[in-house]
Amino acid sequence: MGSRWNLNRREEREDWLMSYADMLTLLLAFFVLLLSMSKIDVSRYETVGSGLAKELGKHESDQPLQTLHTKLGELLKGLKLNDTQISLGNDNRGLVLELDGATFFDPRSASLKADELPPLVKMAALLNSRRYSAFQVEVEGHTDDTPISTPQFPSNWELSAARASAVVRLFIAHGLNPTRLTAAGMADTRPKVPNHDAEGRPLPINQAINRRVTIHIIPR
Repeated sequence: MGSRWNLNRREEREDWLMSYADMLTLLLAFFVLLLSMSKIDVSRYETVGSGLAKELGKHESDQPLQTLHTKLGELLKGLKLNDTQISLGNDNRGLVLELDGATFFDPRSASLKADELPPLVKMAALLNSRRYSAFQVEVEGHTDDTPISTPQFPSNWELSAARASAVVRLFIAHGLNPTRLTAAGMADTRPKVPNHDAEGRPLPINQAINRRVTIHIIPR
């Protein structure tokens, strides 16, 4: 009686072990099947990885630009300059500063007013700091469409180019590397607002807005 009972117990244990082993075998087969069905798309993985790295790099490179935007805003606020004198914005290339022509220059002149030099000097010092030393600075002069004809400035092309050059020379005088700078005269070819109304009458306020110097600050 006792031996039969022991035999039955042994058979039950063996049945249980066989069932457990069968289950493990089935699970192993299942995972092998899943692995065989999965297919790693290497090219897609590389594309995703490259895109992620690019976005991370872009984010890192954007940080100095964002910091510079903040610091320039604080600088202008500290000098109590309003948007009609110097405006600060951005475009798809970087930051954009616009200097009002009447604020920084006398009419028909390309000489910077002495009283208006401090903001440009402080701007040059900021741009010359190590953090922003790789940024390019493109300066453009703009006029309205009122013709000018003087021995010094035969046309608005010469006047606008001379005003842009005046800002560039000041930046160079205060330490900026000339290789970072460009100056260009646009004359009246890039108006912000119409110089005349629909009937062709001049719009003096608009013409004043179009007389400006634009500074593009571009990260490289």
